[in-house]
Amino acid sequence: MTGITPSRRALLAGLATTPLLARGSAGQSNVYSQPVRADAVGFLTAARDMLDRAVADGDQPFGAVVVKDGKIVGWGPSRVVTDTDPTAHAETVAVRDAARRLGTRDLSGCVMYSTSHPCPMCEAGAYWANIDRFVYGDGADGGRPRLRRC
Repeated sequence: MTGITPSRRALLAGLATTPLLARGSAGQSNVYSQPVRADAVGFLTAARDMLDRAVADGDQPFGAVVVKDGKIVGWGPSRVVTDTDPTAHAETVAVRDAARRLGTRDLSGCVMYSTSHPCPMCEAGAYWANIDRFVYGDGADGGRPRLRRC
């Protein structure tokens, strides 16, 4: 693990040992319990569980969650293939779910945890939703989303 700081090494070790989330009861395929750990490890594990769900459903291997006040408020497995929607990236699905659940388009105070670095479309969507910051991959802090011009 060359080039990985001790704190990132601890985060990766935690990801390897943290159990995935429990799915909701039958008929509630979009219901998940909160992670066992309410920290970066737990939330990145939840994003990984969204990736696993996307793959199990026949979609691309990406997942994301939106967290506010230590609780997941938006869940996002990739839905590009299954919904035949080129904009249904995991991060966008999670932002849409969080906005619906919270009843607002302003997601100030929220953090996005994602299995990979967000693409420009997803970062722009998070910017317009006022997401405070991104954490992705192995725990990299992506900072506050920015609006990038082509």
